[in-house]
Amino acid sequence: MDNQPIIKLADGNHMPQLGLGSWAANNQQIVTAIHAALDVGYRAIDTAAIYNNEKGVGKALQETDIPREDIFVTTKLWNNRHNDVRTALAESLEKLQLDYVDLYLMHWPAPPQDQYVGAWQQMIELQKEGLIRSIGVSNFQPEHIQRLINETGVHPVINQIELHPLFQQRQLHAWNATHHIVTESWSPLAQGGENVFDNQLVQHLAQKYGKTPAQIVLRWHIDNGMIVIPKSATLSRIKENFDIFNFKLEKEDLTAMTTLDTDKRLGPSPETFVDFSEFSHLLDSIDPNG
Repeated sequence: MDNQPIIKLADGNHMPQLGLGSWAANNQQIVTAIHAALDVGYRAIDTAAIYNNEKGVGKALQETDIPREDIFVTTKLWNNRHNDVRTALAESLEKLQLDYVDLYLMHWPAPPQDQYVGAWQQMIELQKEGLIRSIGVSNFQPEHIQRLINETGVHPVINQIELHPLFQQRQLHAWNATHHIVTESWSPLAQGGENVFDNQLVQHLAQKYGKTPAQIVLRWHIDNGMIVIPKSATLSRIKENFDIFNFKLEKEDLTAMTTLDTDKRLGPSPETFVDFSEFSHLLDSIDPNG
């Protein structure tokens, strides 16, 4: 655990660069997964109101002997709660059995609703009250973030976006960096899409470094400065995903990985997305035991 990298956020708080994602895991699965992850050395857990597993996350956190201040907990505000962030956060905190969350993200901008600036203003107030340590966004484009900054003066510290070797979002990653916003990758292994593990380059690098294809991809995220949250409910994969801190990809290999970018999303467009109905195909393709 000692050699896992820690990212310093723009607000001065610190976050482990690798965490456990919980998308598609139910309350029972996530309890088992979190216990396994904490035993391995994970110290960051990512959930969301819409995942319907905050109660499971809370149960696991109550059962561990690891001090609360040593575990970085992220949850997210769903799109239908932009007008009532205080109540939404209170509900999440109750389910998580926590007094505060380390990071609260606005899950999507949902531009058709045009309520995200008001939601951001509420998040700023809740942070001032100590109910949130850090505030950020998810799936935001530069124009959405710039509007938040222009109208409130407060920058998000993180932008969590779909990012993997097949959809690298290099321009957005660079824009985030110039605004002191850390990029966090969801679907980092491109779950639900083309199998990046079968790619010839990834297979070659796995042989070169003596690692699995998944470890190569996760190390690619780490070496590019992203925070990464692979989800898994399988003990062997939870262990495998964490075993990436004893090697680094060489510069030429990082450069070669840029050739894998297809610029195709697995998830929906941040410009139009409001609810899950428009990408049910992604829900159907997710393996909860991934």
